[in-house]
Amino acid sequence: MPGERLRVEVEGRPLELSNLDKVLYPEAGFTKGEVIDYYTRIAPVLLPHLTDRALTRIRFPNGVTGGSFFEKNAPAATPGWVRTETLPAPGSSKGRETIDYVVADDLPTLVWLANLAALELHTPQWKVGEHPDMMVVDLDPGAPAALRQCCQVALLMRDRLADDGIDSYPKTSGKKGMQLCCPIAGTQSSDDVSAYAKRIAQELEKAHPKLIVSKMAKNLRPGKVFIDWSQNNAAKTTVAPYSLRAQSVPSVSTPLTWAEVEAGAAGKRPSTKPYTATEVLKRVEKQGDLLAPLLDGGPELPVR
Repeated sequence: MPGERLRVEVEGRPLELSNLDKVLYPEAGFTKGEVIDYYTRIAPVLLPHLTDRALTRIRFPNGVTGGSFFEKNAPAATPGWVRTETLPAPGSSKGRETIDYVVADDLPTLVWLANLAALELHTPQWKVGEHPDMMVVDLDPGAPAALRQCCQVALLMRDRLADDGIDSYPKTSGKKGMQLCCPIAGTQSSDDVSAYAKRIAQELEKAHPKLIVSKMAKNLRPGKVFIDWSQNNAAKTTVAPYSLRAQSVPSVSTPLTWAEVEAGAAGKRPSTKPYTATEVLKRVEKQGDLLAPLLDGGPELPVR
């Protein structure tokens, strides 16, 4: 029955799951129970990327076609065992001075969030109380540019960052674009990280003006890939690796190999298609976590 509730225990924590048969992805027939199952099975590679990071969720209680809402504050019925961190909320649309963020450090918290239909999980580039330990470059194609062009720009970005000793690791956004994630030292401010990312984006735009744009104005984007360096602003978040996305199918922000990006740049499939939850579980079983190097830290960024 749709209204049935199931009491379970996850790693010693009591949870009540509800409406497991509710379809959250109508086109694919993908249910809330399958969402919970996906997040449970992907947890070993997902949780290290969420640990110690303030979590922004996008919830879809009536499925991906039924409206959504952003949630930063811990909801009123948050279990006492869920970790929360009270942090400043500069520029809050609701006039809050602080927000009680959820931090998903463990499987019970992840299952609890999945049961709330928190399909999308977004994190900042910093851990609680620390400077950014990751730089993210978001590649957003303006039609008719698509994921193929993003792959082409990703290769240019990879090589330019490598000149400065910065390693980069690609993933799809789960929608139309992709991101490059770069482990850094965690000793520089978000302003410094943003300034460096902006400088590199402007360099690449100057070198490849027909393919790349570094300015945010939407009228400049058709047919080009926007390198969004501003993702490194302390107030911004990026979709977490392995997070579901609210698309017609249960697509996932999927780590890629550079060989796949090279194939994507050449227009070969499947590198330029979105990967689904089922496909990502199979990929992880074969490849492990392609983004594991992000957890090991990196160098300081060169500052001019």
